[in-house]
Parts: sequence; C-alpha cells; structure tokens
Amino acid sequence: MALLQIAEPGQSAVPHQHKLAAGIDLGTTNSLIASVQSALPRALKDEADQILLPSVVHYQANSDEPPLVGYPALALQSQDPINTIASVKRLMGRSMADVIKAGKPPYTLVDGPGMVSIDTA
Repeated sequence: MALLQIAEPGQSAVPHQHKLAAGIDLGTTNSLIASVQSALPRALKDEADQILLPSVVHYQANSDEPPLVGYPALALQSQDPINTIASVKRLMGRSMADVIKAGKPPYTLVDGPGMVSIDTA
C-alpha cells in the first residue's frame, strides 16, 4: 500500500478514489500542517483554532506525563527554561564548540559524537 500515489490527470487506476495527504512544515520557530482540498491549499487548525503551532516542547520534570507542545509549552518557557526546548533546529548538526560560540542556550547540553544533545530533568 502506497502512502501517496502520483498519476497523470485522467490516468489514475482508480479515477474517483480520493486520498488525503498532509504536508508538515517543522519550522524552527513555528510549525504547521497543510493539505490540498478541492485543488486549493489549506492550512489545518488545531483545537484552539490556531494555524501556527510554536515549535516548543516542555518536558515536565520528575513526571511520567507526556511533554507539552506548542502554546502550553511556550507559556512555560520563562518559568522553566531548562526543560522547555525551543529553536532546537538551530543546534542540529553542530558541535558543542559551535553551540557555545553562537551563544549557549539555557538547556543542559551533552557533547556527543557528531553533535550536541540536550538533557532534560
């Protein structure tokens, strides 16, 4: 079973079958999901009627609760910066020396082979 089947117009094996595909933009600052409906692109909204979702994750210290994402996580960024991860894409592929040179974030960084990692409580 293919996730996405591409065919020339009128050449589809099942011409009246409609499948839905979603495009996800995992941005450094914000993320969103979009789809094409009736030949028009449409950004999908979350349960709070928002299109953009902040690319922020908050890990709750000493808890088995799942992490918070988006606006709830962003609200905790100033209260618990060590466990609230934002703009993580800026760290990807960088060494510890590169990260520190660019301005060390408030997270606990762990130097690893190839790139830096983040340790949460």
